[in-house]
Amino acid sequence: MAKNSSTPGLRTITIGRKDLCVMARLVRTVEHLAALPAYREALHDALPEVAWSDPGHAAAMMGYDFHIGPDGPHLIEVNTNAGGGLLALQAGSPEVESHITPDSRLQTRLRSMFSTEMRRFSAGRIDRPESVVILDEEPQAQFLYPEMQAFSDFFREWGCRAVIADPKELQAGSEGVFHNGEPVDLIYNRHCDFYLENRELAGLRQAYLNRAVCLTPNPYRYGLLADKRRLCFWSDPAALAAVGLDQAGIDLLQRIVPESRMLGSFDPDELWRERKQWVFKPATMHASRGVLVGAKATKGRYLELPDDTIVQRFVAPSMSTLGENQFKTDFRLFAYQNKLLGIAARLYRGQVTNLRTEGGGFAAVRLSG
Repeated sequence: MAKNSSTPGLRTITIGRKDLCVMARLVRTVEHLAALPAYREALHDALPEVAWSDPGHAAAMMGYDFHIGPDGPHLIEVNTNAGGGLLALQAGSPEVESHITPDSRLQTRLRSMFSTEMRRFSAGRIDRPESVVILDEEPQAQFLYPEMQAFSDFFREWGCRAVIADPKELQAGSEGVFHNGEPVDLIYNRHCDFYLENRELAGLRQAYLNRAVCLTPNPYRYGLLADKRRLCFWSDPAALAAVGLDQAGIDLLQRIVPESRMLGSFDPDELWRERKQWVFKPATMHASRGVLVGAKATKGRYLELPDDTIVQRFVAPSMSTLGENQFKTDFRLFAYQNKLLGIAARLYRGQVTNLRTEGGGFAAVRLSG
């Protein structure tokens, strides 16, 4: 269970070192699973064509979200464009700061991550990107726009050309991606159209499929790891065994991944009676949009859920007390491949995780034990 800092003004949540080790094992296990040829083959028909081909590199700033209960951590979901990384890893204030500078250790990790992406994309020809676009839909309207500005500063200090852009500002096609006529080497993708299905992303989709730009994160990694439907696969021991995951990995996933199934596999009346045990998640939405906690569901809302809704066994979040305020708490582990970048807590009130709770937001994590 999470414990809380009693130090005035210090936003710190304490968790056990053992819990962090379990979370790290989960990251390594699903990365190993994603590398198994049989796992990739098993998913092929369930993925859109844009996610079939391996671009040769991984995905920057993966995020693994956990609740920690009396029996340890439980994975709630995985994100391939886990926004808030700089805020989280520099946590300590509930405010979104307009200027965030990564410390030298974090800068080294970030540079290593983006360098590795560029080298693998270019088959070793390019050590680091020269031109970077941080991409999102209407970025200036996004809650985490200040963090995008911080990433832009980070890239410029590294010696890269860096801009924050909406897809409409790009000139893109099979020959590559350009911004104001300048070629773009790498796109740090914060856009939540994970499979590049929006018409405004058609040119970027062509460039990605033609391997004319390094897009990170990308549809391939999203399909393997972060599409919410993967949770159903990971909580099915028979499916895991069939693709060759070892018994230790199967046991770990069974313990950490809450039972997850597609809505269409349930008897509707029986599921309604048991609704308080479940959470209902849209397969294709993000940032907790459309999530319905069964205990709060109305019959009308329940009957409107589409068959491709993910039904996940409910795991209560931790509770943290800071001063006179009590918050629900989850934990986001930031990773690149199987290497940890850091961990932070997210404090909130309400049914689902959010960063807009007054006095909530990111908090630092301290380890004990």
